[in-house]
Amino acid sequence: MSGPRLLLVDDEAQIVRALSPALQAAGYEVTVATGGAAALTQLAAEPCDAIILDLGLPDMDGKEVIGRVREWSDAPIIVLSARDLESEKIAALDAGADDYVNKPVGVGELLARVRASLRGRERRFASQARFRTRDLTIDFAVRRVWLEDQEVHLTPREYDLLRTLARHAGRIVTHRQLIAAVWGARAQVDAQFVRVLVGQLRQKLEAEPSSPRLVRTEPGLGYRLAAEDEVA
Repeated sequence: MSGPRLLLVDDEAQIVRALSPALQAAGYEVTVATGGAAALTQLAAEPCDAIILDLGLPDMDGKEVIGRVREWSDAPIIVLSARDLESEKIAALDAGADDYVNKPVGVGELLARVRASLRGRERRFASQARFRTRDLTIDFAVRRVWLEDQEVHLTPREYDLLRTLARHAGRIVTHRQLIAAVWGARAQVDAQFVRVLVGQLRQKLEAEPSSPRLVRTEPGLGYRLAAEDEVA
């Protein structure tokens, strides 16, 4: 049986030579595109399970590729880029990327990010009524939350925040995305409101709120609910 299909979009031959064999050795089928147009053509001809995308492509900016892909595809997009400006990361994630990894990156870390993105995709398509990760259980149908065997009482906004993070478990959710989910797409809410709400949620869910295991901070970007195998 063939493994998940990955599209690697990068024009740096050295990166392609390093990553393609490693990804194939891990059981993935790898197709390479060296430009944005070629990537879009390849995706239209043969859908893939996940995309690893460089932002600095020769024919178009990677953020434009993300926007074009998101018009018709839910395939996870992991940005792999030398651009380390916070504004670039936020723009890529807001455009629809699922994760952002700075070059250079270890193969082990990249493989872990791919696995996390694929798990998130499976959860989205499963449309499951319940979410579980270690001691945390969320019943979306009745809007109830348990930690181990004890029900946790959340405010409506705390629940909406947790639900949004759970629906994207293992993936970064930006401040802007969380504001839209909790307060509404047109709300003029500062990111500080999100930080306060996250702090309240951690007080109820984390054994040590100052060292959170579940609701992880992605500095300058947003937050991420740890996938099951990340929770020690």
